[in-house]
Amino acid sequence: MSTNEAILSAARRSAQAHGYGGLNIRDLAEEVGIKAASIYHHFPSKAELGAAVAKRYWEDTAADLETMFGETPEPLDALRKYPQIFRRSLENENRLCLGSFMSAEYDDLPEPVKQEVLTFADVNVAWISKLLKAAGVVAPEESEARARAIFAAVAGAQLMARSRSDISLFDTLIKSYRDAGLLPA
Repeated sequence: MSTNEAILSAARRSAQAHGYGGLNIRDLAEEVGIKAASIYHHFPSKAELGAAVAKRYWEDTAADLETMFGETPEPLDALRKYPQIFRRSLENENRLCLGSFMSAEYDDLPEPVKQEVLTFADVNVAWISKLLKAAGVVAPEESEARARAIFAAVAGAQLMARSRSDISLFDTLIKSYRDAGLLPA
């Protein structure tokens, strides 16, 4: 793994546990095994590092979503699997989705980081909307609103489960969304 990749990986783990505000250059450098000044060689500012981490996160999520749909060509089946994207963060040391964590810090984020955080939400909503339309779950003109509701609900379930260190709460909430008809059963 290159130094750049090691920095991004360490920063992602840190941001998922502590948010953008918790990104500490010295701690990241120590984890990667380099001097703090070396991080600035790769990322000239904390804002650039934060934006790179957030961008990589939404790019990875977009790729995961497309892989999920490729492996599960039935739109309803892929929609049923969507919550797994968020559950994985909880399975990884009770971490929170980086996009959700940084969204909570939105007012305090540098502009480049804000743009990447918004893109994360847009990528999720667009994918869900596309599958809702393909499955015929809602009328095309209602798909974006429903997609936003699904995204918000799944992210909210993750937040509640993380705050209680209880992944079974996430599963219970997702089941309740299915029972209520928000998510496909």
